Amino acid sequence: MKRVSLKLTTLVMFVGAAVSNINAQSTRVNVVTSAVPFLRISPDIRSAGMGEAGIATSADANSGFFNLAKSPFASANSSLGVTYTPWLRDLGVSDVFLASAAGYYKLDDQQAISASLRYFSLGNIEFTDNSGNYLSTYRPREMAIDAGYSRKLSEKNSLGVGVRFVNSNLAGTVGTVTYKKASTVAGDIHFFHNGAKENGEGFNWGVTLSNLGGKMSYTSDALQKDFIPANLGIGAAYTKVFDESNKITFAADINKLMVPTPPDATDSAGIADYRSKGVVGSWFSSFGDAPGNFSEELQELTFSLGAEYWYNNQFAVRAGYFYENPAKGNRKYLTTGFGLKYNMFGLNFSYIFPSGSGVNRNPLSNTYRFGLVFDFDSAK
Repeated sequence: MKRVSLKLTTLVMFVGAAVSNINAQSTRVNVVTSAVPFLRISPDIRSAGMGEAGIATSADANSGFFNLAKSPFASANSSLGVTYTPWLRDLGVSDVFLASAAGYYKLDDQQAISASLRYFSLGNIEFTDNSGNYLSTYRPREMAIDAGYSRKLSEKNSLGVGVRFVNSNLAGTVGTVTYKKASTVAGDIHFFHNGAKENGEGFNWGVTLSNLGGKMSYTSDALQKDFIPANLGIGAAYTKVFDESNKITFAADINKLMVPTPPDATDSAGIADYRSKGVVGSWFSSFGDAPGNFSEELQELTFSLGAEYWYNNQFAVRAGYFYENPAKGNRKYLTTGFGLKYNMFGLNFSYIFPSGSGVNRNPLSNTYRFGLVFDFDSAK
């Protein structure tokens, strides 16, 4: 690494790696950036196999990562899930990974509590100066700890609220510069409508507001604080039950980062205004601050489409597609996955298909993920 640039490092390595697919000569690139972009990586292996769709799918141990309001409608009274995701393996990186643990417990038929932990390791990074001289080696890592409560508002509707502590430790002392750990507290508000019948057939939908929290900074400079990835998500899912052994679910999510769009690099006044924006005000202004007006705002939407087929509630096959506009990151990939369930034990696997070639190859290609789920004291 030729120069220490914490924001650029995290952006490229975690979320915006596929920006290399963009042809900058034909597309005006203006990617919306934030601190701790690992919060945008889905730890849920089931949803990962469905193109990252998970806001309105049926509840499970990992519901809190997408929509914790689903938990009161879960079939099991309590559940625990653990996942492991090797990251950027297609680039030859072997020590970068995301690990998580999540679960819920139903206090009764009306309410549930949830908790989760995400840990992101960047492996060992060697820092050098502009001349390539070695400065130091560091092992950056980031984590988020969540706690949530959800409750049914009626027979079909529920609301969930959560709080999240986020910590990011990207560099210690590099040369003569010392970077501090950055941390913040954020909240989530989730809504879920369960339109499914008793046999599981029907239409569900949900709306989520995630990562509503303060800025983060790795230095003492008040003007160098970065927004975290506040997000608005809308999702829907429809399940068709053919008989006691066969059912299929189709799901779709739309997400919009509630983070200000960066101004042009030559606009010094715009950059100053961007840096000085308040957190709450930035959530609202993010829907109308793009330099390209409404057409560019639409480019900031990401789309997740997925399908899941279950046989006998024991074997599942999944497929999906994720799309991000070329001017906003250009992540486009097909996913697949499968699930096995026997009594209280479940196994999930997902895979991102290779896309692009040469210098335009998607660095997320060949990413595979594993997860285990344990359902306890299943309800009828």
